[in-house]
Amino acid sequence: MKPASPNFLNQSQIRSVPIVPTFDVWPESSLRCPKPCYLKTVLFPPVHSSGPSPRVVITGAGIVTSLGLGWKQNAEGFRLGRVAIKPVTLFDVSRQRVKVAGEVLLPPALSLSRLCPRHEKRLDRATRLLLLAAHEAWEQSGWLPSDRLPIVLGTTSGGMGLGEAYYRQAINTPHTLRHQASRVMQYQAQCQAMTLADTFDIAGPINIIANACASGANAIGHAWELLRRGDCERVLTGGFDALSQMVFAGFDSLQALSPTECRPFDANRDGLALGEGAAVLTLETLDHAKRRNARILGEIVGYGASLDTHHLTQPHPQGDAALASMTAAMESAGLTPPQIDYINAHGTGTPMNDGAEANAIRRWAGEKAATLPVSSTKSSIGHLLGAAGAVETLVCLMALREQWLPPTSTIRTPDVACNFPVVQTPTRAKVEYALTNSFGFGGANASLILRRWS
Repeated sequence: MKPASPNFLNQSQIRSVPIVPTFDVWPESSLRCPKPCYLKTVLFPPVHSSGPSPRVVITGAGIVTSLGLGWKQNAEGFRLGRVAIKPVTLFDVSRQRVKVAGEVLLPPALSLSRLCPRHEKRLDRATRLLLLAAHEAWEQSGWLPSDRLPIVLGTTSGGMGLGEAYYRQAINTPHTLRHQASRVMQYQAQCQAMTLADTFDIAGPINIIANACASGANAIGHAWELLRRGDCERVLTGGFDALSQMVFAGFDSLQALSPTECRPFDANRDGLALGEGAAVLTLETLDHAKRRNARILGEIVGYGASLDTHHLTQPHPQGDAALASMTAAMESAGLTPPQIDYINAHGTGTPMNDGAEANAIRRWAGEKAATLPVSSTKSSIGHLLGAAGAVETLVCLMALREQWLPPTSTIRTPDVACNFPVVQTPTRAKVEYALTNSFGFGGANASLILRRWS
């Protein structure tokens, strides 16, 4: 494992930078690299930059959620506000308060030509979700295998399912060691990304960002910064997480899960729903995309991150850190709030989160808030934790490309604290810029801004 390069921050940066567990590794295949290629570890955007930075565009996008596999099924589901939260079948929930989640219906086989059947049988659920999303993005991009291609991914649970399987076997049949060594190896945080690298014949540095529910957005923001700093011309990035019994039981024990229905920004909201999935983007500099005549799907123009030290799990009631991350994203994009046409909110459906985010949006947007459409797509697929920021970035990309706003279809009575219009029905709209928020336990906050490509 190659240690991450240190960041040198001035005092103003230190106040707004969360501590993020990251893993910077090189797959074995990187030994084939004819020239050493090192990348700076840049998790958060710099306060100052010198000279013009390269523009960063999206040339491939893959997605897997409980709404379906791939862009087409998910775009249709999000556009119509379909709800894909159903009874859990992956593990026993008979002793839990809540028994539903956004569970993905995976195909019996991945059908990836680069993956041998024997290897595929050993893959855990999280890796399968990741590979399916990555395959779609890779095919769209037209990229070829490379020995100088960084991978930056966000996740919170990683191979948690393998850890659970190890524990069950160790408790139930402690003298049976079959498969245990493999589970220990594959449980490590970097293993899903290394399988991705091997599957697509990629060699280069791998960064894994585990920063609660902001992980996916942080990963994309980190990739964006690598490109803007000139460290590379292409990055494969995104987020993934699979449902696991321990995580589900933990959220249920916290009474964070809704016993009725996930209703973000509803006056009677009572909790979130968990989900699973993955989203992967192929990012490259605009110059690189033009040189190869690539089809461009959209552009990432801004990224901001901040830290909320108010409470371990609760956000500041006035949304101070959320306001800071949205403001930082605006500044890095060189935009003002009136230029934003849509916000994909973090909107979990918990009373405190939605109230704090509503306050942050109101303070950030000012008079624009009265006409600024906002929605949360977690009503459709649940909260995907480490994958949420990546999936919701892709939802914004869909909205920009197809010119519609995804509704929060489960809302019945909008909270009076929302002085902005919450999208509740399928809506056609002109969308040039979209902002997406991701906030997590421990005070992690991230915001990304995308621009329509025409």
